[in-house]
Amino acid sequence: MKNYYALIMAGGVGSRFWPISRTAHPKQFIDILGTGKTLIQSTFNRFTKILPAENIFIVTNEQYLDLVKEQLPGIKEEQILTEPVMRNTAPCIAYGMHKIKSLNPDAAVVVAPSDHLILEEEAFKNYVLKALQTASTEDCLITLGIKPTRPDTGYGYIQFNTQKIGEDFFKVKTFTEKPDLEIAKSFLQSGDFLWNAGIFVWSVKNILKSFTSHLPEMNEIFNEGLEFYNTDQEREFIQKAYYQCTNISIDYGIMEKADNVYVIPSAFGWSDLGTWASVYDLSEKDYVGNAVIPAQGVMMYDSSNCMVNIPKGKLVVLKGLHDFIVVEDNNTLLICPRDEEQSVKQIVADVKQKLGNDYI
Repeated sequence: MKNYYALIMAGGVGSRFWPISRTAHPKQFIDILGTGKTLIQSTFNRFTKILPAENIFIVTNEQYLDLVKEQLPGIKEEQILTEPVMRNTAPCIAYGMHKIKSLNPDAAVVVAPSDHLILEEEAFKNYVLKALQTASTEDCLITLGIKPTRPDTGYGYIQFNTQKIGEDFFKVKTFTEKPDLEIAKSFLQSGDFLWNAGIFVWSVKNILKSFTSHLPEMNEIFNEGLEFYNTDQEREFIQKAYYQCTNISIDYGIMEKADNVYVIPSAFGWSDLGTWASVYDLSEKDYVGNAVIPAQGVMMYDSSNCMVNIPKGKLVVLKGLHDFIVVEDNNTLLICPRDEEQSVKQIVADVKQKLGNDYI
């Protein structure tokens, strides 16, 4: 257990959940499902049941440092890795792996987003422990693939073949970005595709070997900080390092190129909570399909299949509204058809262009 670590990625801005998710207070720091815990708190608690709390590291934008400290009061400041700029997932993983390696070169690490929902925590724990065990002894990079339940066009897909490590880990053949509906249906029928959950498990030794092969310049940038990790100079070094990094995802930079990537087909009640539709799907609904968070303060007449999220202490009356998202927060009201929710990202860009950052 002492060689097992977790790196939780908590740097995104969650613009699809605007106006509740803002640049200054994004979705990972919000109790988006009304459970009493924010998403990052739930993620951190989940990993404390798998490995020691002191082995859990959070990587986030430096503007969220105080939010992380406030929401995870038990965590030491040296467990929070701050990024000066957003550079996608490859640099933040490179930073985390080099830092963990300097603490424990025998470490095996699970890397996960901070803002996903996992309903079956015991099952998740078993998959992660199995993967950490295999990653510690085999030359492989592991990803957790979710057994698909529908032809979803909002997820990436992983195709695997029959080559295996042990009973559970299958060699990855291809990664596919979000497909259209017809392709998603054919993926589902073939039986050899899984959803890409963006959860990875590997030994620091093997992932850094892959960085050396596939992203050598980035690896070199973080390698130069060996003497600074876990010292007072770490933050100053990282400030300079990040500005030299290219903006690239770990999927594109390494996972799609490496030849030792394996997937474990998994089922643990997963959702990436990527859009209001996913929150609607997971929320309790009344007899006509309305999901309302919080339940008080909303009166509905002749309205159905709506997703409503409003501040406490406000009264909202809806009449004759069907299949809409109604969300209010931060002095902003969004009313949008549920089937057009993908346009929220574009709306945020338009608001920023016309009105500046005040509402973003």
